[in-house]
Amino acid sequence: MPYKVLIVDDQSISRHFFESFVAASDNYELAASLDTAKFADGYCAGGKVDLVIMDVVMNDGSNGLDAAARIKAAYPKTKIIVVTSMPDSLFLSRAREIGVDSFWYKEVQQAPMLEIMDRTMAGEHIFPDSPPVASIGLAKSTEFTERELDVLRHLAEGLTDKEIADALHLSVTTVRYHVNNLISKTGSSSRTELAVNAVRSGIAIPGIK
Repeated sequence: MPYKVLIVDDQSISRHFFESFVAASDNYELAASLDTAKFADGYCAGGKVDLVIMDVVMNDGSNGLDAAARIKAAYPKTKIIVVTSMPDSLFLSRAREIGVDSFWYKEVQQAPMLEIMDRTMAGEHIFPDSPPVASIGLAKSTEFTERELDVLRHLAEGLTDKEIADALHLSVTTVRYHVNNLISKTGSSSRTELAVNAVRSGIAIPGIK
């Protein structure tokens, strides 16, 4: 019996890409292909799905990591491969915490997708050592501290220094220090430019906790 695969990705090109891997192997058959993570756990009910290929950021605001957490809580035997093109390091750490089985970057492929699928179904857990390196202005993502990335993610959500300070349990002075440091490192002209470029680069994605 082939494994039943659920594909969840808001980009039609990506969905067709993953569908082609399913079609290329006698080991798999397509259960469904969705453009939102909202209903992914519903498709896994009753043992209908053996493997989920799940993107993280969806155009409708749904979150693949939240959906993966719901699936793992309700159907722990269902395998999940998280796929993303975003280098935000939080995605990788949260996927591990949730209990996702494997993680695959779309643009930086350490192994072919079909190989990742086969090895995951065989019980392996395949994770990259680190996210791909991206840049904001003059700085690479590897040049930021974890605290700077925390501040940057909240800045990307449009929060004020006071709101960031409250969220991270820091003083406003400390937050301003980090923001100014980020502006200096990246060569940004303002905090707005910094926030916009952080999201565009995929280093800091709003709404992911």
